[in-house]
Amino acid sequence: MAASRAAQQLELRRGEFELAVHLGLIGVTDGRSGGRPRVRSEEIARLRAQSGFPEALRDRVRTAGTAEGAGLLGISPVRFTRLARVGCLSPVSFYLNRYRVVVWLYLTEDLARFAIREPGLLAGKSPVGMRTMLEAGTDWRARNWRSSRIDRLLSGTEDAWVRASVQASALDPVQLAEVVDDPYERAYLARVRPQPVFGRSASVSGREIMAQLMLADDPDEILWRRINLTMELDRARESRAAPRPGEGRGDRGASGRAAAPSETTVLVGPRATAQAPARGEPWEPLPERGAGTGLLARLGLRRRMASS
Repeated sequence: MAASRAAQQLELRRGEFELAVHLGLIGVTDGRSGGRPRVRSEEIARLRAQSGFPEALRDRVRTAGTAEGAGLLGISPVRFTRLARVGCLSPVSFYLNRYRVVVWLYLTEDLARFAIREPGLLAGKSPVGMRTMLEAGTDWRARNWRSSRIDRLLSGTEDAWVRASVQASALDPVQLAEVVDDPYERAYLARVRPQPVFGRSASVSGREIMAQLMLADDPDEILWRRINLTMELDRARESRAAPRPGEGRGDRGASGRAAAPSETTVLVGPRATAQAPARGEPWEPLPERGAGTGLLARLGLRRRMASS
């Protein structure tokens, strides 16, 4: 059934359903035709049969903003914001208020786990390292949201081109063109990129802000995404070539446009993915699956990063 009807069957609001799909709590299928994701009736039946339905499912996607989250943790909103800025709390979603300001949302389950895990950060004086980061203007909320989103999308597919498209989504057009110099490959990455279950925001300002938040904005984050894109792109090229005009009928749907190469079922299921190093920690990327010592040279970063 269609996603909107599935949300009704599961007694979830639109945002709750979309978040549940993103978190892997609800499995959806997307066929070769490139149409909107759909939910199998068996999946609906499985979720409705779970103990505590529908409240148990709602609790798993329940979110809180800064004020509500601070209340749940028993701290001030100012302290909550500081913890989020240094990466102790990672947002899972956001919305725009009437002033078009981003309001970050956090899973209440994550907040509860943090309170149990780090009670010392909820009271008393903040650690020196945290204060130093805040004084330097550190704010990892958008970066952590991007990282979590990308990891979730990667866990939902094994297709090499789709995985490359997810990595590419964090780079602006200039950065992307430097890594993927073939325009047909860039076009294919755009076509197979996973889309939100309910489509894009109807608000122009919402689309603009969403597009901006998607992009890596720090040199080490940009470098990390470029490296991951390069490795995923190598695997994608080994699996098949990006279609050219008049070629690759197997990659095209009835509309004549290149469609997602295979049917994908997005279900919860961990997949080992490379994690970006914590900011400020020394690291070196390890070669994977044939990525040799010339990787950074291929990325064209040495000269540009040195000049900046």
